[in-house]
Amino acid sequence: MTQLTEEQEDLVGLIRTFVDKQVLPVASDFDHKDEFPEELVEAMKEMGLFGITIPEEYGGLGLDVFTYALVIKELSRGWISLSGVINTHFMAAWMIQTFGTEEQKRRYLPRMATGELRSAYSMTEPHAGSDVQAISTRARRNGDDYIIDGQKMWATNGLRAGMVMILAVTDPKAEPRHRGMTAFIIEKDPGVQEQPGITVPGQLKKLGYKGVESTEIVFDGFHTPVSSVLGGEAAVGKGFKQFMAAVELGRVNVAARAVGLATCALEQSIKYANERETFGKPIAKHQAIQLKIAQMGTKIKAAELLMLEAARLKTTGARSDLEAGMAKFFATETAAEVALEAMRIHGGYGYSQEFMVERLYRDAPLLILGEGTNEIQQLVIARRLLEG
Repeated sequence: MTQLTEEQEDLVGLIRTFVDKQVLPVASDFDHKDEFPEELVEAMKEMGLFGITIPEEYGGLGLDVFTYALVIKELSRGWISLSGVINTHFMAAWMIQTFGTEEQKRRYLPRMATGELRSAYSMTEPHAGSDVQAISTRARRNGDDYIIDGQKMWATNGLRAGMVMILAVTDPKAEPRHRGMTAFIIEKDPGVQEQPGITVPGQLKKLGYKGVESTEIVFDGFHTPVSSVLGGEAAVGKGFKQFMAAVELGRVNVAARAVGLATCALEQSIKYANERETFGKPIAKHQAIQLKIAQMGTKIKAAELLMLEAARLKTTGARSDLEAGMAKFFATETAAEVALEAMRIHGGYGYSQEFMVERLYRDAPLLILGEGTNEIQQLVIARRLLEG
């Protein structure tokens, strides 16, 4: 494993303490109530986590993607919904600092760094999930504006965010189709369900991943200035590649979240196994439990190493779609398996809301489905391997 710098060690330690003292004791309560964790989000703002990778010149911490992945792992050990609050925000900030004009960087990044302005990231549509080229949201040029019509789905932070990164079709006749897609930085009123041209219906009901909202966003004649095109007018038609680069980054993020969730499941299992007694001794003394613990720990370590390698490559700017795909695939499958094993170790109590493993069991499937399903990940992995 890559040796951490003193700064990285200190930051990871800070987040770990925050999770142990402030997150783990209350996460399940927030989850069961499906309540947004306002106080925890404010604490993350104070720690500068909303600007963790934003350059210092724009008010951020200026840290790299590798360090960000370490932070996400620790936050997700407490609650993946908490890391979800900053994930889409982070992806939007990365897109602006990577592809944005200087004016866009100065307009948005300083407020994003403090968390004053929070962002959502919206690509998926009702009939276009993994098949991104099938999106139908249109952006039509009208003088100095674009008029946007369409419907987006599964926008994390879609209601509370003050801005949304969206992908829309600007040239429906383009061949191949992805060359007719453009990325926009859309500003909106945070917390408002209806405003001119934009409706954010009530949040979607989910099995897990509660506390943070996932919403539809409906655009109906929404006007946005030409200056809202990510990268300026010269970047019209480049949105697909910009979004795909961010998705690759998102897969590293999802892998880190999976490692964090699985780590929590293992920790809870070890704690319970040492406390719970059957047949006159702690269940940790039974070989059946020991075998489960050994397999869980080994797979988590393998998943972590895959995730860190993908994060390291992304940090250097090297091509990392293969490594990010592998990390996302293996880590999320491991998280789902480990969460179920944790429930089995807890026995009947694992099915009770009294113990947090039931929350982990409900949260884990999101990671298999998000940022491209694991079926899609396997296709990405296979194609890259077959390239030779």
